[in-house]
Amino acid sequence: MFRKILIANRGEIAVRIMKTCREMGIASVAVYSEADRGALHAQVADEALPIGGTDPRESYLDIEKIVAAARESGAEAIHPGYGFLAENAAFAERCEAERLRFIGPPAAVIRSLGDKTTARTLMRNSAVAVIPGMTEPAMDLEDLAGQAGRIGYPVLLKAAAGGGGKGMRIVSDPERLKAAFEEAGSEAKNAFGSGAVYLEKYLERPRHVEIQILADSHGRIVHLGERECSLQRRHQKIVEESPSPALSPKLRKAMGEAAIHAAKAAGYINAGTVEFLLDSEGRFYFLEVNTRLQVEHPVTEMVTGIDLVREQIRIAAGEPLSFCQEEIRPQGHAIECRLYAEDPERDFLPSPGKILYLREPSGPGVRVDSGIYSGFTVPTAYDPILSKLIVHAGDRPAAIERMARSLTEYCVLGVRTPVDFLLEVIRSEEFRRGETHTRLIEERFSGWSSSREQADIACLAYAAYRLSPRKESAAGSDNEGGRFPSPWETLGNWSL
Repeated sequence: MFRKILIANRGEIAVRIMKTCREMGIASVAVYSEADRGALHAQVADEALPIGGTDPRESYLDIEKIVAAARESGAEAIHPGYGFLAENAAFAERCEAERLRFIGPPAAVIRSLGDKTTARTLMRNSAVAVIPGMTEPAMDLEDLAGQAGRIGYPVLLKAAAGGGGKGMRIVSDPERLKAAFEEAGSEAKNAFGSGAVYLEKYLERPRHVEIQILADSHGRIVHLGERECSLQRRHQKIVEESPSPALSPKLRKAMGEAAIHAAKAAGYINAGTVEFLLDSEGRFYFLEVNTRLQVEHPVTEMVTGIDLVREQIRIAAGEPLSFCQEEIRPQGHAIECRLYAEDPERDFLPSPGKILYLREPSGPGVRVDSGIYSGFTVPTAYDPILSKLIVHAGDRPAAIERMARSLTEYCVLGVRTPVDFLLEVIRSEEFRRGETHTRLIEERFSGWSSSREQADIACLAYAAYRLSPRKESAAGSDNEGGRFPSPWETLGNWSL
């Protein structure tokens, strides 16, 4: 087993990986940019090394600096988290060349599945159903127009080299194709370094259901059930749950078997996610494989009791899976909400700034994966995700109520967050009935605004505290700098 692992990431996912490392007795190494000098992940790690400027290309995306940090710290392996270099085949290859164990699939697998058109061809040749569409990136606009006419409008324009909603456009008619091609290509180039795009048939109101898989280097592959990820905004997931309210036992079994079949066809090793689109008739189609840990992995952990990061590390160290398919028995229901520093009343524009106050929910079945603290300044250079709130309960109605309660307890002052928006989504009749699809947010919550009563009260209370005259505590402290008196100062004298 490894003695030291470098986490080539930042924020909540870096902190989450470090916690498992600590439980396993493995030292963790953080890397941080100039903007993240005071970040939580740099404080939680056993060691922290600076790797350059605020721009990701000068730090978190710089392979040479990441490898140098691993060498300097004496790390034996690198966990990429998600985003940045997590699905970069060249990075995985460099780690292999430097004899640093990359905690993820082999570089060849990342490369074959990372290109969406190559992955579609691989799945089609392996008898896994795929959405009608292109199997090669578009050569030019003329090629794209011909393919769109063959597939039939509406079509979905997608980046060939990435995911997460970047480089993706819905095109409903030929007149819109040219502008969408230019926009998607430019966005994909900035996000993934490649402007290649391709087309798929656009399915109206499908569900987005994904299957978590684990595969070791000894030939064993298992799936850990599904995650329902249909609640999305601009193709970006915002609420996930497990199990999916749309799947029957028969359909769940079929999708799990298809995911394992896809993993075998790709020669997969380590943790991964096979994503499908599910139509209203119960037909499912291969979408893509994410060759990394997913943002929403905690809901699977909550229902299975399996630490996916621990399994990733064990597999990378050459150990076999410690369980078989029959031993995986999901229990109860889990829901995850993502919290970003963004303003839902201003078209979800980023809301960077200093966090003046933070109160996170707690209680039975409540988990918060967080990368922030009171006083932390949310930078503008990175994805604005702050934390993930995950709840688990015996059944779906109980999980919904637990999530609603937890959201009402979540308080973040100084930056805007979508807490109120998420609360309304969770309480909506459509969500309670399990009638979700990928366009629900767009259709049901377009132009959303909040009464903001809770936020206003909280802000007024905080402002009143900050503006009130400082009073000396029992110990004579004036509480400057935001330091709150300890209980020994406020409760008075006491003796046995």
